[in-house]
Amino acid sequence: MTSPVVTRFAPSPTGYLHIGGGRTALFNWLYARGRGGKFLLRIEDTDRERSTPEATAAILRGLSWLGLDWDGDVVSQFERRDRHAEVAHQMLRRGTAYKCFSTQEEIAAFRAAEEAAGRYPVFLSPWRDADPSTHPDTPFAIRMKAPRTGETFIEDQVQGRVVIQNATLDDMIVLRSDGTPVYMLAVVVDDHDMGVTHVIRGDDHLNNAARQQMVYDAMGWQVPTWAHIPLIHGPDGKKLSKRHGATGVEEYQAMGYPAAGMRNYLTRLGWAHGDAEIFTSDEAMKMFDLSGIGRAPARLDFKKLENTCGHHMAMADDAALLHELEAFLAAAGRPALTQAQVERMHLALPFLKKSAKTFPELMEKAAFLLIDRPVVTDDKAAESLDSVSRGILKSLTPRLQSASWTKEALEPILTEIAAENGIGFGKLAAPLRAAIAGRTVTPSVYDMMLVIGREETVARLSDASQ
Repeated sequence: MTSPVVTRFAPSPTGYLHIGGGRTALFNWLYARGRGGKFLLRIEDTDRERSTPEATAAILRGLSWLGLDWDGDVVSQFERRDRHAEVAHQMLRRGTAYKCFSTQEEIAAFRAAEEAAGRYPVFLSPWRDADPSTHPDTPFAIRMKAPRTGETFIEDQVQGRVVIQNATLDDMIVLRSDGTPVYMLAVVVDDHDMGVTHVIRGDDHLNNAARQQMVYDAMGWQVPTWAHIPLIHGPDGKKLSKRHGATGVEEYQAMGYPAAGMRNYLTRLGWAHGDAEIFTSDEAMKMFDLSGIGRAPARLDFKKLENTCGHHMAMADDAALLHELEAFLAAAGRPALTQAQVERMHLALPFLKKSAKTFPELMEKAAFLLIDRPVVTDDKAAESLDSVSRGILKSLTPRLQSASWTKEALEPILTEIAAENGIGFGKLAAPLRAAIAGRTVTPSVYDMMLVIGREETVARLSDASQ
Protein backbone atom coordinates (compact mmCIF):
# COMPACT_ATOMS: atom_id res chain seq x y z
CA MET A 1 0.00 0.00 0.00
CA THR A 2 1.47 3.35 -1.04
CA SER A 3 1.54 6.19 1.45
CA PRO A 4 -0.62 9.29 0.84
CA VAL A 5 1.04 12.08 -1.13
CA VAL A 6 2.34 14.92 1.02
CA THR A 7 3.94 17.98 -0.58
CA ARG A 8 5.14 21.22 0.96
CA PHE A 9 6.04 24.77 0.08
CA ALA A 10 8.85 26.18 2.18
CA PRO A 11 9.66 29.84 1.45
CA SER A 12 12.09 32.04 3.34
CA PRO A 13 10.38 35.12 4.83
CA THR A 14 12.96 37.62 3.65
CA GLY A 15 10.72 39.47 1.17
CA TYR A 16 7.59 39.20 -0.95
CA LEU A 17 6.35 35.98 -2.55
CA HIS A 18 8.13 35.81 -5.92
CA ILE A 19 6.09 34.72 -8.91
CA GLY A 20 8.45 31.75 -9.28
CA GLY A 21 7.74 30.76 -5.69
CA GLY A 22 4.03 31.11 -6.40
CA ARG A 23 4.34 28.67 -9.28
CA THR A 24 6.32 26.23 -7.12
CA ALA A 25 3.60 26.38 -4.48
CA LEU A 26 0.97 25.89 -7.19
CA PHE A 27 2.69 22.79 -8.57
CA ASN A 28 2.89 21.30 -5.06
CA TRP A 29 -0.75 22.17 -4.39
CA LEU A 30 -1.99 20.68 -7.67
CA TYR A 31 0.03 17.49 -7.25
CA ALA A 32 -1.22 16.88 -3.70
CA ARG A 33 -4.83 17.94 -4.25
CA GLY A 34 -5.13 15.87 -7.42
CA ARG A 35 -4.17 12.74 -5.47
CA GLY A 36 -6.18 13.32 -2.33
CA GLY A 37 -3.01 14.19 -0.44
CA LYS A 38 -1.85 17.02 1.80
CA PHE A 39 -0.23 20.32 0.91
CA LEU A 40 1.78 21.73 3.83
CA LEU A 41 3.34 25.14 4.41
CA ARG A 42 6.60 25.72 6.24
CA ILE A 43 8.28 29.08 6.76
CA GLU A 44 12.07 28.66 6.70
CA ASP A 45 12.85 31.49 9.08
CA THR A 46 16.22 30.40 10.46
CA ASP A 47 17.93 33.53 9.04
CA ARG A 48 16.94 35.70 11.99
CA GLU A 49 18.57 38.85 10.63
CA ARG A 50 16.63 38.86 7.34
CA SER A 51 13.39 37.07 8.31
CA THR A 52 10.52 39.40 9.19
CA PRO A 53 6.89 38.95 10.27
CA GLU A 54 5.91 41.36 7.50
CA ALA A 55 7.47 39.10 4.86
CA THR A 56 5.70 36.07 6.32
CA ALA A 57 2.39 37.94 6.17
CA ALA A 58 3.07 38.91 2.55
CA ILE A 59 3.74 35.27 1.64
CA LEU A 60 0.49 34.14 3.27
CA ARG A 61 -1.46 36.91 1.50
CA GLY A 62 0.05 35.93 -1.84
CA LEU A 63 -0.82 32.27 -1.42
CA SER A 64 -4.33 33.14 -0.27
CA TRP A 65 -4.89 35.39 -3.28
CA LEU A 66 -3.76 32.60 -5.60
CA GLY A 67 -6.31 30.36 -3.90
CA LEU A 68 -3.73 27.89 -2.59
CA ASP A 69 -5.04 26.56 0.71
CA TRP A 70 -2.73 24.53 2.93
CA ASP A 71 -3.39 21.76 5.45
CA GLY A 72 -2.77 22.22 9.16
CA ASP A 73 -0.84 25.00 10.84
CA VAL A 74 2.03 26.89 9.26
CA VAL A 75 5.31 25.38 10.52
CA SER A 76 8.15 27.65 11.68
CA GLN A 77 11.54 26.11 11.00
CA PHE A 78 13.22 28.27 13.64
CA GLU A 79 10.90 27.00 16.35
CA ARG A 80 12.05 23.43 15.59
CA ARG A 81 15.76 24.12 16.12
CA ASP A 82 15.95 21.88 19.21
CA ARG A 83 14.61 18.95 17.17
CA HIS A 84 17.22 19.61 14.47
CA ALA A 85 20.01 19.58 17.06
CA GLU A 86 18.59 16.38 18.53
CA VAL A 87 18.90 14.64 15.15
CA ALA A 88 22.51 15.78 14.80
CA HIS A 89 23.31 14.08 18.12
CA GLN A 90 21.40 10.97 16.98
CA MET A 91 23.71 10.84 13.97
CA LEU A 92 26.67 10.95 16.37
CA ARG A 93 25.28 7.96 18.27
CA ARG A 94 24.59 6.09 15.02
CA GLY A 95 28.18 6.61 13.91
CA THR A 96 27.14 8.50 10.78
CA ALA A 97 28.51 11.78 12.11
CA TYR A 98 31.49 12.85 14.23
CA LYS A 99 32.79 15.66 16.38
CA CYS A 100 35.14 18.01 14.52
CA PHE A 101 37.42 20.27 16.54
CA SER A 102 39.15 21.92 13.55
CA THR A 103 39.32 25.70 13.69
CA GLN A 104 38.40 28.02 10.83
CA GLU A 105 42.09 28.82 10.40
CA GLU A 106 43.02 25.14 10.10
CA ILE A 107 40.26 24.53 7.56
CA ALA A 108 41.31 27.53 5.46
CA ALA A 109 44.95 26.42 5.53
CA PHE A 110 44.00 22.88 4.46
CA ARG A 111 41.96 24.15 1.51
CA ALA A 112 44.68 26.54 0.42
CA ALA A 113 47.20 23.66 0.41
CA GLU A 114 44.84 21.49 -1.66
CA GLU A 115 44.37 24.25 -4.22
CA ALA A 116 48.10 24.85 -4.40
CA ALA A 117 48.58 21.12 -5.10
CA GLY A 118 46.00 21.28 -7.91
CA ARG A 119 43.43 19.20 -6.06
CA TYR A 120 39.74 19.89 -5.45
CA PRO A 121 39.67 21.83 -2.14
CA VAL A 122 37.41 19.48 -0.18
CA PHE A 123 38.19 19.66 3.52
CA LEU A 124 39.15 16.27 4.99
CA SER A 125 38.80 16.57 8.73
CA PRO A 126 41.48 14.81 10.78
CA TRP A 127 38.84 14.13 13.44
CA ARG A 128 36.65 11.87 11.27
CA ASP A 129 38.15 8.63 12.59
CA ALA A 130 39.95 9.99 15.65
CA ASP A 131 39.86 8.06 18.92
CA PRO A 132 37.39 9.80 21.28
CA SER A 133 40.05 9.67 23.98
CA THR A 134 42.04 12.22 21.96
CA HIS A 135 39.19 14.74 21.83
CA PRO A 136 40.13 18.08 23.40
CA ASP A 137 37.84 19.91 25.81
CA THR A 138 37.00 22.64 23.30
CA PRO A 139 33.93 23.58 21.21
CA PHE A 140 33.21 21.28 18.30
CA ALA A 141 31.00 21.07 15.25
CA ILE A 142 29.18 17.91 14.27
CA ARG A 143 29.97 16.77 10.75
CA MET A 144 28.16 14.13 8.73
CA LYS A 145 30.30 11.27 7.40
CA ALA A 146 29.89 11.59 3.65
CA PRO A 147 31.06 8.75 1.38
CA ARG A 148 34.51 9.60 0.04
CA THR A 149 34.45 7.44 -3.06
CA GLY A 150 31.91 6.44 -5.67
CA GLU A 151 28.87 8.37 -6.83
CA THR A 152 25.59 9.62 -5.43
CA PHE A 153 22.55 9.38 -7.68
CA ILE A 154 19.56 11.71 -7.57
CA GLU A 155 16.60 10.14 -9.34
CA ASP A 156 14.76 13.30 -10.29
CA GLN A 157 11.27 13.26 -11.82
CA VAL A 158 12.06 16.31 -13.95
CA GLN A 159 15.83 16.36 -14.45
CA GLY A 160 16.26 12.60 -14.81
CA ARG A 161 19.18 10.83 -13.16
CA VAL A 162 21.71 13.29 -11.74
CA VAL A 163 25.14 11.93 -10.83
CA ILE A 164 27.37 13.57 -8.21
CA GLN A 165 30.96 12.48 -7.63
CA ASN A 166 31.33 11.88 -3.90
CA ALA A 167 34.93 13.11 -3.98
CA THR A 168 33.57 16.62 -4.58
CA LEU A 169 31.52 16.61 -1.36
CA ASP A 170 33.03 17.32 2.03
CA ASP A 171 31.72 16.15 5.39
CA MET A 172 28.95 18.68 5.79
CA ILE A 173 28.56 20.39 9.15
CA VAL A 174 25.10 19.61 10.53
CA LEU A 175 25.49 21.33 13.92
CA ARG A 176 27.73 24.35 14.37
CA SER A 177 30.09 24.73 17.30
CA ASP A 178 27.64 27.18 18.91
CA GLY A 179 24.97 24.47 18.91
CA THR A 180 22.85 25.85 16.06
CA PRO A 181 21.75 23.51 13.25
CA VAL A 182 22.49 24.28 9.61
CA TYR A 183 19.77 24.84 7.03
CA MET A 184 20.62 21.66 5.09
CA LEU A 185 19.93 19.50 8.14
CA ALA A 186 16.82 21.44 9.18
CA VAL A 187 15.18 20.96 5.76
CA VAL A 188 15.60 17.19 5.88
CA VAL A 189 14.45 16.82 9.48
CA ASP A 190 11.38 18.99 8.84
CA ASP A 191 10.47 17.17 5.63
CA HIS A 192 10.83 13.80 7.36
CA ASP A 193 8.85 14.80 10.44
CA MET A 194 6.11 16.39 8.31
CA GLY A 195 5.82 13.19 6.29
CA VAL A 196 6.72 14.86 2.99
CA THR A 197 6.73 12.28 0.20
CA HIS A 198 7.49 14.56 -2.77
CA VAL A 199 9.92 17.49 -2.74
CA ILE A 200 8.92 19.72 -5.66
CA ARG A 201 11.06 22.85 -5.77
CA GLY A 202 13.19 25.07 -8.01
CA ASP A 203 16.18 23.53 -9.75
CA ASP A 204 18.43 26.03 -7.95
CA HIS A 205 18.11 23.51 -5.07
CA LEU A 206 19.29 20.57 -7.17
CA ASN A 207 22.85 20.79 -5.83
CA ASN A 208 21.47 20.56 -2.28
CA ALA A 209 19.70 17.29 -3.00
CA ALA A 210 22.86 15.16 -2.87
CA ARG A 211 23.83 16.37 0.61
CA GLN A 212 20.26 16.17 1.83
CA GLN A 213 19.91 12.63 0.50
CA MET A 214 22.98 11.69 2.53
CA VAL A 215 21.24 12.96 5.68
CA TYR A 216 18.27 10.72 4.91
CA ASP A 217 20.64 7.78 4.45
CA ALA A 218 22.56 8.63 7.62
CA MET A 219 19.32 8.48 9.63
CA GLY A 220 17.90 5.46 7.82
CA TRP A 221 14.93 7.49 6.61
CA GLN A 222 12.93 7.08 3.40
CA VAL A 223 14.20 9.44 0.70
CA PRO A 224 11.36 11.48 -0.85
CA THR A 225 10.66 11.70 -4.55
CA TRP A 226 12.68 14.58 -5.99
CA ALA A 227 11.35 16.96 -8.63
CA HIS A 228 13.43 20.05 -9.40
CA ILE A 229 11.62 22.44 -11.71
CA PRO A 230 13.31 25.04 -13.96
CA LEU A 231 13.17 28.68 -13.00
CA ILE A 232 11.05 31.32 -14.74
CA HIS A 233 12.82 33.66 -17.14
CA GLY A 234 11.73 36.95 -18.63
CA PRO A 235 10.58 37.30 -22.26
CA ASP A 236 14.23 37.87 -23.27
CA GLY A 237 15.29 34.50 -21.87
CA LYS A 238 17.20 36.00 -18.94
CA LYS A 239 16.50 35.33 -15.27
CA LEU A 240 13.32 37.10 -14.23
CA SER A 241 14.01 40.43 -12.54
CA LYS A 242 12.42 43.81 -11.90
CA ARG A 243 13.46 45.03 -15.34
CA HIS A 244 10.93 42.61 -16.85
CA GLY A 245 8.10 44.07 -14.78
CA ALA A 246 6.32 42.64 -11.77
CA THR A 247 8.06 39.77 -9.96
CA GLY A 248 5.93 39.55 -6.79
CA VAL A 249 2.63 37.68 -6.63
CA GLU A 250 0.86 40.54 -4.85
CA GLU A 251 1.94 42.90 -7.62
CA TYR A 252 -0.09 40.85 -10.08
CA GLN A 253 -3.16 41.16 -7.87
CA ALA A 254 -2.68 44.93 -7.70
CA MET A 255 -2.27 45.01 -11.51
CA GLY A 256 -5.71 43.44 -11.77
CA TYR A 257 -5.15 39.91 -13.02
CA PRO A 258 -7.90 37.51 -11.86
CA ALA A 259 -6.58 34.75 -9.60
CA ALA A 260 -8.15 31.92 -11.63
CA GLY A 261 -6.46 33.16 -14.79
CA MET A 262 -3.17 33.53 -12.94
CA ARG A 263 -3.40 29.93 -11.68
CA ASN A 264 -4.16 28.67 -15.18
CA TYR A 265 -1.29 30.61 -16.72
CA LEU A 266 1.26 29.62 -14.07
CA THR A 267 0.22 25.98 -14.39
CA ARG A 268 1.00 26.10 -18.11
CA LEU A 269 4.26 27.96 -17.51
CA GLY A 270 6.70 25.09 -17.86
CA TRP A 271 4.12 22.29 -17.80
CA ALA A 272 1.95 20.83 -20.54
CA HIS A 273 -0.77 18.23 -20.94
CA GLY A 274 -1.46 17.58 -24.58
CA ASP A 275 -2.91 20.71 -26.16
CA ALA A 276 -4.83 21.82 -23.05
CA GLU A 277 -4.54 25.60 -22.65
CA ILE A 278 -7.58 26.92 -20.77
CA PHE A 279 -8.80 24.91 -17.78
CA THR A 280 -10.17 25.25 -14.28
CA SER A 281 -8.20 24.34 -11.18
CA ASP A 282 -10.31 21.19 -10.74
CA GLU A 283 -9.41 20.15 -14.26
CA ALA A 284 -5.75 20.99 -13.64
CA MET A 285 -5.68 18.80 -10.52
CA LYS A 286 -6.84 15.83 -12.58
CA MET A 287 -4.31 16.44 -15.35
CA PHE A 288 -1.24 17.61 -13.46
CA ASP A 289 1.67 15.21 -13.27
CA LEU A 290 5.40 15.65 -12.80
CA SER A 291 6.11 14.04 -16.17
CA GLY A 292 4.56 17.05 -17.89
CA ILE A 293 7.14 19.50 -16.51
CA GLY A 294 9.79 20.53 -19.02
CA ARG A 295 13.49 20.84 -18.27
CA ALA A 296 14.02 24.20 -19.99
CA PRO A 297 13.32 27.48 -18.17
CA ALA A 298 9.87 28.86 -18.94
CA ARG A 299 9.50 32.38 -20.34
CA LEU A 300 6.98 34.81 -18.92
CA ASP A 301 4.67 36.05 -21.69
CA PHE A 302 2.42 38.92 -20.58
CA LYS A 303 0.26 38.79 -23.70
CA LYS A 304 -0.49 35.12 -23.13
CA LEU A 305 -1.17 35.84 -19.45
CA GLU A 306 -3.72 38.49 -20.42
CA ASN A 307 -5.41 36.22 -22.95
CA THR A 308 -5.67 33.44 -20.39
CA CYS A 309 -7.09 35.84 -17.83
CA GLY A 310 -9.61 37.08 -20.39
CA HIS A 311 -10.99 33.55 -20.78
CA HIS A 312 -11.35 33.21 -17.02
CA MET A 313 -13.01 36.61 -16.71
CA ALA A 314 -15.64 35.49 -19.21
CA MET A 315 -16.13 32.13 -17.46
CA ALA A 316 -16.32 33.55 -13.93
CA ASP A 317 -19.37 33.49 -11.72
CA ASP A 318 -20.67 37.06 -11.50
CA ALA A 319 -20.89 37.21 -7.69
CA ALA A 320 -17.38 35.76 -7.28
CA LEU A 321 -16.02 38.16 -9.92
CA LEU A 322 -17.58 41.15 -8.17
CA HIS A 323 -16.05 40.03 -4.87
CA GLU A 324 -12.62 39.73 -6.50
CA LEU A 325 -13.05 43.12 -8.16
CA GLU A 326 -13.60 44.70 -4.76
CA ALA A 327 -10.49 42.93 -3.42
CA PHE A 328 -8.51 44.25 -6.41
CA LEU A 329 -9.60 47.82 -5.70
CA ALA A 330 -8.39 47.48 -2.11
CA ALA A 331 -5.06 45.91 -3.19
CA ALA A 332 -4.50 48.63 -5.78
CA GLY A 333 -5.35 51.41 -3.33
CA ARG A 334 -8.32 52.52 -5.40
CA PRO A 335 -11.65 53.78 -3.97
CA ALA A 336 -14.18 51.13 -3.01
CA LEU A 337 -17.46 50.88 -4.91
CA THR A 338 -20.49 52.52 -3.39
CA GLN A 339 -23.56 50.39 -2.78
CA ALA A 340 -25.27 51.91 -5.81
CA GLN A 341 -22.20 51.12 -7.96
CA VAL A 342 -22.11 47.56 -6.64
CA GLU A 343 -25.73 47.06 -7.65
CA ARG A 344 -25.13 48.49 -11.12
CA MET A 345 -21.91 46.49 -11.55
CA HIS A 346 -23.75 43.30 -10.72
CA LEU A 347 -26.20 44.04 -13.54
CA ALA A 348 -23.41 44.93 -15.97
CA LEU A 349 -20.99 42.06 -15.33
CA PRO A 350 -22.70 39.57 -17.68
CA PHE A 351 -21.73 41.71 -20.69
CA LEU A 352 -18.70 43.60 -19.35
CA LYS A 353 -16.73 40.47 -18.42
CA LYS A 354 -16.88 39.07 -21.96
CA SER A 355 -14.39 41.57 -23.35
CA ALA A 356 -12.16 42.40 -20.36
CA LYS A 357 -8.84 40.68 -19.60
CA THR A 358 -8.02 42.46 -16.33
CA PHE A 359 -9.89 44.32 -13.63
CA PRO A 360 -8.58 47.75 -14.76
CA GLU A 361 -10.02 46.95 -18.21
CA LEU A 362 -13.29 45.95 -16.59
CA MET A 363 -13.41 49.21 -14.64
CA GLU A 364 -12.67 51.17 -17.80
CA LYS A 365 -15.56 49.50 -19.64
CA ALA A 366 -17.77 50.12 -16.61
CA ALA A 367 -17.00 53.85 -16.52
CA PHE A 368 -20.57 54.73 -17.57
CA LEU A 369 -22.01 53.25 -14.36
CA LEU A 370 -19.35 54.70 -12.06
CA ILE A 371 -19.72 58.38 -13.00
CA ASP A 372 -22.08 60.94 -11.46
CA ARG A 373 -24.10 63.67 -13.13
CA PRO A 374 -23.41 65.92 -14.80
CA VAL A 375 -21.57 63.63 -17.22
CA VAL A 376 -18.27 65.11 -18.38
CA THR A 377 -17.97 64.56 -22.13
CA ASP A 378 -14.57 64.10 -23.76
CA ASP A 379 -13.68 66.15 -26.84
CA LYS A 380 -14.39 63.44 -29.40
CA ALA A 381 -17.78 62.55 -27.91
CA ALA A 382 -18.72 66.22 -27.65
CA GLU A 383 -18.50 66.50 -31.44
CA SER A 384 -21.61 64.32 -31.74
CA LEU A 385 -23.66 66.60 -29.50
CA ASP A 386 -24.43 69.34 -32.02
CA SER A 387 -27.70 71.30 -32.01
CA VAL A 388 -29.47 68.73 -34.20
CA SER A 389 -28.46 65.82 -32.01
CA ARG A 390 -29.43 67.66 -28.84
CA GLY A 391 -32.86 68.29 -30.38
CA ILE A 392 -33.27 64.59 -31.13
CA LEU A 393 -32.35 63.67 -27.55
CA LYS A 394 -34.84 66.23 -26.26
CA SER A 395 -37.65 64.64 -28.27
CA LEU A 396 -36.64 61.18 -27.12
CA THR A 397 -36.83 61.72 -23.36
CA PRO A 398 -40.66 61.94 -23.07
CA ARG A 399 -41.07 58.61 -24.83
CA LEU A 400 -38.57 56.94 -22.53
CA GLN A 401 -40.39 58.13 -19.41
CA SER A 402 -43.44 55.98 -20.24
CA ALA A 403 -41.70 53.01 -21.89
CA SER A 404 -41.28 49.56 -20.40
CA TRP A 405 -37.62 49.29 -19.33
CA THR A 406 -36.59 46.28 -21.40
CA LYS A 407 -34.48 46.02 -24.53
CA GLU A 408 -37.49 44.66 -26.42
CA ALA A 409 -39.48 47.79 -25.55
CA LEU A 410 -36.66 50.31 -25.98
CA GLU A 411 -35.41 49.06 -29.35
CA PRO A 412 -38.46 50.09 -31.43
CA ILE A 413 -38.57 53.50 -29.73
CA LEU A 414 -34.98 54.33 -30.66
CA THR A 415 -35.45 52.91 -34.17
CA GLU A 416 -38.55 55.05 -34.64
CA ILE A 417 -36.80 58.23 -33.45
CA ALA A 418 -33.92 57.59 -35.86
CA ALA A 419 -36.35 57.04 -38.78
CA GLU A 420 -38.30 60.21 -37.98
CA ASN A 421 -35.10 62.21 -38.23
CA GLY A 422 -33.90 60.49 -41.40
CA ILE A 423 -30.82 58.88 -39.82
CA GLY A 424 -29.68 55.35 -39.17
CA PHE A 425 -29.37 53.96 -35.67
CA GLY A 426 -25.59 54.39 -35.83
CA LYS A 427 -26.02 58.15 -36.14
CA LEU A 428 -28.34 58.14 -33.13
CA ALA A 429 -26.05 55.92 -31.05
CA ALA A 430 -23.18 58.44 -31.09
CA PRO A 431 -24.99 61.23 -29.20
CA LEU A 432 -26.58 58.64 -26.92
CA ARG A 433 -23.14 57.30 -25.98
CA ALA A 434 -21.91 60.86 -25.42
CA ALA A 435 -24.88 61.71 -23.22
CA ILE A 436 -24.86 58.50 -21.18
CA ALA A 437 -21.11 57.80 -20.88
CA GLY A 438 -19.31 60.93 -22.07
CA ARG A 439 -17.22 58.96 -24.56
CA THR A 440 -17.42 57.34 -27.99
CA VAL A 441 -16.40 53.78 -27.12
CA THR A 442 -18.84 52.14 -24.71
CA PRO A 443 -20.85 48.98 -24.21
CA SER A 444 -24.16 48.68 -26.07
CA VAL A 445 -26.47 51.69 -25.64
CA TYR A 446 -29.26 49.35 -24.56
CA ASP A 447 -27.03 47.62 -22.00
CA MET A 448 -26.03 50.94 -20.48
CA MET A 449 -29.61 52.20 -20.31
CA LEU A 450 -30.82 49.02 -18.62
CA VAL A 451 -28.02 49.12 -16.05
CA ILE A 452 -28.33 52.75 -14.96
CA GLY A 453 -32.15 52.65 -15.11
CA ARG A 454 -34.88 54.89 -16.46
CA GLU A 455 -34.48 57.81 -14.06
CA GLU A 456 -30.74 58.17 -14.53
CA THR A 457 -30.94 57.65 -18.31
CA VAL A 458 -33.60 60.34 -18.78
CA ALA A 459 -31.67 62.72 -16.50
CA ARG A 460 -28.43 62.27 -18.45
CA LEU A 461 -30.19 62.75 -21.79
CA SER A 462 -31.92 65.87 -20.45
CA ASP A 463 -28.58 67.29 -19.30
CA ALA A 464 -27.02 66.64 -22.72
CA SER A 465 -29.94 68.16 -24.64
CA GLN A 466 -29.69 71.56 -22.95
